[in-house]
Amino acid sequence: MQQPQSPDRVAHRQARGDAIRTFLQEFAPGEHEDLLAEMMVTICRLSQDKAIRGDIKVLNHTLKELRYAYKVFAPYEDIMKCTIFGSARTREDHPQYIQCVKFAQLMHQMGWMVITGAGDGIMRAGHHGATREASFGVAISLPFEQSTNAIIEGDPKLMNFKYFFTRKLMFLKEAEAVILFPGGFGTQDEGFESLTLIQTGKSVPVPVILVDEPGGTYWQHWRTYVMSELLRTGMIGEDDMSLFSITDDAQEAVDEIAHFYSRYHSSRFVNDEFVMRMKSSLPAAVIDKLNDDYEDLLNGGDIRQVAKALPEEAGEFEDLPRLVFSYDKKSAGRLRQMINEINDHGVKKA
Repeated sequence: MQQPQSPDRVAHRQARGDAIRTFLQEFAPGEHEDLLAEMMVTICRLSQDKAIRGDIKVLNHTLKELRYAYKVFAPYEDIMKCTIFGSARTREDHPQYIQCVKFAQLMHQMGWMVITGAGDGIMRAGHHGATREASFGVAISLPFEQSTNAIIEGDPKLMNFKYFFTRKLMFLKEAEAVILFPGGFGTQDEGFESLTLIQTGKSVPVPVILVDEPGGTYWQHWRTYVMSELLRTGMIGEDDMSLFSITDDAQEAVDEIAHFYSRYHSSRFVNDEFVMRMKSSLPAAVIDKLNDDYEDLLNGGDIRQVAKALPEEAGEFEDLPRLVFSYDKKSAGRLRQMINEINDHGVKKA
């Protein structure tokens, strides 16, 4: 049982809270005062915990990196973006480079922006195709190999990170699609982490597309490994194979992204319910079919369609219809299959 706090401790906490609120009202007025106050309490606790200087430096640098990155991305929050991963060593005359340039050009034509690691190779190809104006650079400081490519160098949308984990957060937080071209350990890491975050529900569903050069086999061999060593042994489920797709055609990759967002718009949790926003509503018969076909991903109850935002979503795409249901938070592959079916409804087959 938790022991009651002494009057002196209660008074100390009250005084600390009053001082923090006074400070914020004077030097940081605005919204979200409650969260800013919590952050300042955490700073006080670091001192009480006698945290070592090295640990405080990590936290301080992390906060500064993320704050600056949020500031850079904020003016572009209404523009769709895709993150492109791939090798820094790919030559400009290589078919993989040329394929990436084509893909980025096509995405730019759709009005999207691209995010890359700002280095050479595939990262430069992404900026090459999308143009400097439609590119973000999320660079990392390394003792070798990594340098900012000439296309994005000096651009205000270029950010430099000390830590991989803060850099990865921005790659995935800001992207509505993740595209992987062939690469080394870093590309493999970024691909598996993207899939892990979606699989575990730590990231909202987004298309993850693995793109080879025309006739290439890099991702085909990768899928063979995943199927023979992960799927065969039960380390992933059959439905998890729906979380990614493989192509060697840049236009096909672009078409898949466009199809993913043809009806599906975005999603979030509201309390214990999953809310899937759509660009257009579905007929009642389709809702009945979804309830029959995807009962296995529900935590009880039914999938229901509502005409507009829930009260907790005030200000968030309020006029879009929604599907609302109790999602079990562990069937990401099945959820992706459901999104595919929602997008397929009403599409004429060739």
